[in-house]
Amino acid sequence: MKGIFLSKNLIKDYFQLIKPGIVFGNAITVVAGFSLASKGVINGALLLATLAGLSLVVASGCVFNNYIDRDIDAEMERTKGRALAQGRISLRNALVYGVLLWLIGFYILLCSTNFLTVEVALVGLFVYVGVYSLWLKRSSVYGTLIGSISGAVPPVVGYLAVSNNIDAGAIILFIILTLWQMPHSFAIAIYRLEDYVKAGIPVLPAKRGVAVTKLHMFFYTIFFTPATLMLSILGYTGRLYFVAMSLLGIAWLALCVRGFFTNDNKIWARNMFIFSIVIIVVFAVVVSFEKFI
Repeated sequence: MKGIFLSKNLIKDYFQLIKPGIVFGNAITVVAGFSLASKGVINGALLLATLAGLSLVVASGCVFNNYIDRDIDAEMERTKGRALAQGRISLRNALVYGVLLWLIGFYILLCSTNFLTVEVALVGLFVYVGVYSLWLKRSSVYGTLIGSISGAVPPVVGYLAVSNNIDAGAIILFIILTLWQMPHSFAIAIYRLEDYVKAGIPVLPAKRGVAVTKLHMFFYTIFFTPATLMLSILGYTGRLYFVAMSLLGIAWLALCVRGFFTNDNKIWARNMFIFSIVIIVVFAVVVSFEKFI
């Protein structure tokens, strides 16, 4: 019984190593990009292959990130229980695990989609692991911006799997997700500010203050809504999407403005984070299903 218990714990550790929440969140945006390019005619087999391939690539990036961040994870309350920070999984096994996920993911994408899709997925992984995790996360306040660029790749991958063409739709998707991730990430940084300071991670609120960070969030949130509406203006989405994103965008901006008058930055930042999840889920759902309503 003890051996079985330990095996279940080990399986859980390996599962958590891929950061399943991040993998799932990216999968949602892949479906949105795929659906947008499909224009109501879904190739189910291609969708499943794109989801599987890109999810494995994202999972590999998360494993590599866990490997790189094991020292700072051990310093942060939120992450100190992670398997690599605790030494429950060997470094060698983690690297092998990450490489296998990467190879299988890219093989699926290469066999099922097109070379442009594979190239963009590879660039996204390189930016996340090589530029963000290995370099800028620990050295610059611009690490958040670079991280948002890699996070904007999954919906573009979904789009390109269908279109095999970087057109206005792909570019707008990239801009939308980049703009969304900045206030989303800054909200986390404010809510977990003590952790970031303790680990020595130079996030914007730690280096330039919460007030400056709120101002940055305000401008990103202002530009987010017009960016989302460009999909309707250019004919990629319809009236339902336009109304939904207009209302949510205005609500998100109003919540952001409340941050300048709040007496509790933690509660406000947590609310901004939660609403950012709501808005991106609604975005993905409406884009994916509007053509079928």
